[in-house]
Amino acid sequence: MNLQYINDTNGKPQYVVLPIEEFKRLTALDDDLLYQDVPYQSDNTDGDTVPNEVVNLMFDQDISLLAAWRIYRGLSQYDVAEQTGLTQSALSQAERKGSKPQQKTRERLAAIYGCKPEQLIL
Repeated sequence: MNLQYINDTNGKPQYVVLPIEEFKRLTALDDDLLYQDVPYQSDNTDGDTVPNEVVNLMFDQDISLLAAWRIYRGLSQYDVAEQTGLTQSALSQAERKGSKPQQKTRERLAAIYGCKPEQLIL
């Protein structure tokens, strides 16, 4: 199929012109083909959410969920370590992106952050 590209003044493609039959085919796709049911098992954490401010901190500062909760609550790693009995080094390790802290650690942190332990995991 031959497509015609329309570029901006810098030569970057911005639009594409395609045959009307291809356009009709693309816009007439059956919703059943686009959307499929995904198996889901509900549990008691379905209503748990994370505040928008925490999520924004995660993305804006490129940090983990645990670090975002700490910053959201206005605490330093030292403050949290002191309140939980963890070392600052252990807390720093738990806050690394991709880290999966133990349930006991999440429970300690949740008590300080005023949330449920389930809200501290993705």
